[in-house]
Amino acid sequence: MANTSSAKKAVRVQARKTAVNKARKTMVRSHLRKVEDAITAGNKDDAQTAVKAAEPVMMRAVTKGVFKKNTASRKISRLNKRVKTMS
Repeated sequence: MANTSSAKKAVRVQARKTAVNKARKTMVRSHLRKVEDAITAGNKDDAQTAVKAAEPVMMRAVTKGVFKKNTASRKISRLNKRVKTMS
């Protein structure tokens, strides 16, 4: 347990930041899930719009430090590739 007042404050700040980052991760995952659902349904138009909506959300999470830049770029690239190969 934290002894000093500054350590107690640090614990509170950490808890707040953890909650915010968790919400951001959840938002990113839900956008990615929409893309996955559209791909599995075979609906190319919905998949394209979902990818266009998911990309800025993912990159915003990168600027906030939730994900690394290469991770987001890799995920977006793979989703775009899957959408393009849809018939």
